[in-house]
Amino acid sequence: MTVPEPEQQRTVVLPLHVLSPSDSPRVAGEDPLHVQALARLEAPLPPIVVHRTTLRVVDGMHRLRAARLRGDERIAVRFFDGSPEDAFVLAVTSNTRDGLPLTQADRTAAAERIIRSHPHWSDRLIAFAAGLAASTVAALRRRSTGTAQQVTARTGRDGRVRPLNAAEGRRRAGELIAAKPEASLREIADGAGIAIGTARDVRLRLLQGRDPVPKKLRDAESRLRDDAGTCARPGAAPQPAVPAGPPAPMTGVTGDEPALLRLRKDPSLRFSEDGRFLLHLLSAHAVGSEKWHRLLDTVPAHRRTAVAQAARHCGESWLRFASELERRAV
Repeated sequence: MTVPEPEQQRTVVLPLHVLSPSDSPRVAGEDPLHVQALARLEAPLPPIVVHRTTLRVVDGMHRLRAARLRGDERIAVRFFDGSPEDAFVLAVTSNTRDGLPLTQADRTAAAERIIRSHPHWSDRLIAFAAGLAASTVAALRRRSTGTAQQVTARTGRDGRVRPLNAAEGRRRAGELIAAKPEASLREIADGAGIAIGTARDVRLRLLQGRDPVPKKLRDAESRLRDDAGTCARPGAAPQPAVPAGPPAPMTGVTGDEPALLRLRKDPSLRFSEDGRFLLHLLSAHAVGSEKWHRLLDTVPAHRRTAVAQAARHCGESWLRFASELERRAV
């Protein structure tokens, strides 16, 4: 389970004056009536949980205030060694499962904060931590998309990381099947981060010569991409569509000399191992349109989808590489 838990270690006793108030998930603070009820108990209060680094109370503010109210000088403590963000999650889960329950407003505010601090957590995992329905967390996340960190995968309650875009997981599965047809469904599922049933469906679709990504997922992916583009660059002009047919040969940006030929003459690339490797990769793709057409005819019908996905993956890698180079050139 990825939800943080307090350290399972022996209890220590600390003076009350060294402890700091908690970063409480309770919007209205502690309930004074509950504090008074605890203060009237004659038995020792259960240990509170304290963040070791900051000595801030993670769980047990009612018990801390009750101890002060009845004149105690020390209190039993168990330490938590995680980050402050994880300490807050622990405070939420502790008050969701035990003790005085959090209100709906408390749990909603806590979920909104966890969405910001743990954007890689799935809706179900955050819902489990905050004591809400997953659909409620999903609605809160949609409202906070403008400020929340964008992620491509999320961790579920079972600890497994799954792609946020189901289409990407299916494409990775298609690539794995193409590269290793004898791989088991479990190997494919683990490698692509998808369920075994999804891996089985991808394999079946490829055997039938179909796209491993169903149309409804491709449509949803397209809508997400359009929305992301609109959010990232409001008012930006639409990007031109990728032209059909094989890639065009590499040409120079200025002058008549092909760009690749000029790169091959550059000593800074020719005389370094990584530079020569880069030139080799560029040369492998610098073929004429006639060669591309022959390559198209080489691919058998039952492998067209798999080869297309692999080619698209290579193209996306080159695009990311080019974008980073252009960023550094500014």
